[in-house]
Amino acid sequence: MGPMSMRQYNKLVRDRILEIIEKDDVKPIWHKAGRSEYWKKLKEKLVEEVNEFLDSKKQEELADVLEVIDAISDLWGFKRARTRKIKNDKKRRRGGFKKRIILEKA
Repeated sequence: MGPMSMRQYNKLVRDRILEIIEKDDVKPIWHKAGRSEYWKKLKEKLVEEVNEFLDSKKQEELADVLEVIDAISDLWGFKRARTRKIKNDKKRRRGGFKKRIILEKA
């Protein structure tokens, strides 16, 4: 596949994608994102993965959402245990969503 027939992506991909592409004798063109570009691409990836889950309702796609959330946590230096504690504290104070309550008016 020559350069003229290469597909254009310009999106964040998983760390091993380059070696997977190279196994097909394709030489990918890529660069390492700086912090601001990485943040921008993580936001795009989060929306992409959430939409894929919403369309498919598959657990594998939900796992991809969690992978992006983990990357965002790493970027901002958030400890997962602290995030879980905040989530659990908020759930204790305000509840979760198990009762499926739809507030119509207040």
